[in-house]
Amino acid sequence: MSAGPEKVIRDEIRALSAYHVQSAQGMVKLDAMENPYRLPEPLRREIGEIVANAEINRYPDPTAPALMRRLRDVMGIGPEYDVLLGNGSDEIIHIIMQCVARPGAVVLAPRPAFFMFSQYAQFAGLPYFGVLLNPDFTLDTGAFLRAVAERRPAVVFIDYPNNPSGTLFSDEGIARIIAAAPGLVVIDEAYNPFARKTFMERLAEFPNLVVMRTLSKLGLAGIRLGYAVGRPEWIREFNKVRPPYNVNVLTLLVAERVLAHYDVLDAQARSINEERVRLGGELRKLPKVRVFPSDANFILVRVPDAHRVFEGMRRRGVLIKNLHTGAPLLDHCVRLTIGTPEENRRCLAAFAEALAEG
Repeated sequence: MSAGPEKVIRDEIRALSAYHVQSAQGMVKLDAMENPYRLPEPLRREIGEIVANAEINRYPDPTAPALMRRLRDVMGIGPEYDVLLGNGSDEIIHIIMQCVARPGAVVLAPRPAFFMFSQYAQFAGLPYFGVLLNPDFTLDTGAFLRAVAERRPAVVFIDYPNNPSGTLFSDEGIARIIAAAPGLVVIDEAYNPFARKTFMERLAEFPNLVVMRTLSKLGLAGIRLGYAVGRPEWIREFNKVRPPYNVNVLTLLVAERVLAHYDVLDAQARSINEERVRLGGELRKLPKVRVFPSDANFILVRVPDAHRVFEGMRRRGVLIKNLHTGAPLLDHCVRLTIGTPEENRRCLAAFAEALAEG
């Protein structure tokens, strides 16, 4: 008799749960840090023509020369650095974990942080250690440096700004961690369009630094494209693990064309920042809530009862993220993605009404 999954699948994988995506049909969707704005109609027509003429019968060119040129131009990536493309930044995290998964290797990151850091460490069989942030979600640099000295991590992941808090950690603190780390340090700049700060210009300073970004938060979440920038000796090794056709033809074509109109994406990001400031100010007027500072496209809020607020908002047609019990420091916290002005108006009204029910 053949063995079932309990005899074949690794115990640590069987202990996991599949990632659950909340149903958002018919709701104001403010749970996934997406850009709420669509592209302008002329650009959508241009994309339609490109897609219609795409050679989807052919495998994509893994070198993606047109997109690479556009990325380097728009993002200011110098010729001395190489670029790794991924099917979203998730795949890049996965690739890096596979590359460093030597016996005895460990992974270090803030806690809380982007949950896929720990997930992909588990997938690769790597011990994962989180360094608790301060109660206000700032980086405890001293604790992190002690953890680096004790654990000697093969790779450190730092989200900049942090997800789920939106906190932009101290540049000086991060620089000290990079300098002290015995291995690779990956700075995840998924929310760079909103924070407008980067470690890209410090790649020359730190030979063990790689900067990772995604186009999802800019407004291209549906086509899944991430990239990492670093010295050629790092990217060369990562490319050995990257599947040869990991980014599809349509993504390569659409991303290149949209990035040619980066001013559109940048204007949308600026509008989101303005809305974040406005919504945060209104939330702070409500009783019994704590609104944490954010440099991302979302706001983290602590409420008296996160479950009640989450369910109350859902009944009113607004979907947010309940982070209660998700990690230390997140007790009774909910996360609100910034939407359009009208979506934010509905969000604020639903939040206030749900809060009052408690």
